[in-house]
Amino acid sequence: MKEYVLGTDEAEYRRLGLQHRLWAWPAQKVWEIARIAPGDRVLDIGCGPGWAAMDLAGLVGPTGAVVGVDASESYVSAFEAIAAANGVTWASAVVGDVQELASAVAGHEQFDVAWARWVMCFLPSPTRVVEQAASMLKPGGRLVVQDYFNYEAMRLSPRSAIFDTMVKAVGNSWRDSGGNPDVMGEIRQAARKAGLRVTHFAVHQRLAIPGEQMWAWPTVFWKSFLPRIVASGHMTEAEHEDFKAEWARATADPDAFMQLPPVYEMVAEKA
Repeated sequence: MKEYVLGTDEAEYRRLGLQHRLWAWPAQKVWEIARIAPGDRVLDIGCGPGWAAMDLAGLVGPTGAVVGVDASESYVSAFEAIAAANGVTWASAVVGDVQELASAVAGHEQFDVAWARWVMCFLPSPTRVVEQAASMLKPGGRLVVQDYFNYEAMRLSPRSAIFDTMVKAVGNSWRDSGGNPDVMGEIRQAARKAGLRVTHFAVHQRLAIPGEQMWAWPTVFWKSFLPRIVASGHMTEAEHEDFKAEWARATADPDAFMQLPPVYEMVAEKA
């Protein structure tokens, strides 16, 4: 299994926790649209250390179940530790390739819901994940996906050449590692071909403003990921330094804002 492109170190663990908190309300809303309820069995695809899974476990309760799949042994261990510390015995996780879901959760009953957020964009074969997730849903089961399309539309105001350079470098690094930052452009068709009917499709376009909560989301992402794209050759160290100076200027500018990458969401139901 290929390493998660953003890494699995302590800094990324904390970044994922912050990201989940900042995007908690869109997740809760789409879970409501998908009718996740007590007693449901939920498959958490690319569960990471379990930030979303614990919220899902609260929704389904002890009569339901949450089963996570992630390629990282350290994240699965973190998931299990959080579940144990909170007495959530109905949530568990396994180490596995999400593109081989059927093997990863072999022996488990079918699920009412399969959920994936910011997972498909990193995968060489997201359509395979959709196909396998669909095969593991009960009749009437729902696939719920939140991910990117038009990722490189993010912009900084005032406009900045080095910011635009960084955006292009990030997009290229994802593609070169086998991912697709515009993956939601594939997901509707993949769902239909897998026998699912799309019942909900929408987009969240949000802004980040210095001094407000959401500004922290890109800030911690730059710190975690940009050194990796320098190391991979997608950005020079000089460009990195120029970008850090530009971001510091923007952070101190009360009139600055950033258009964040659009997050699309889909709910698709099995007949």
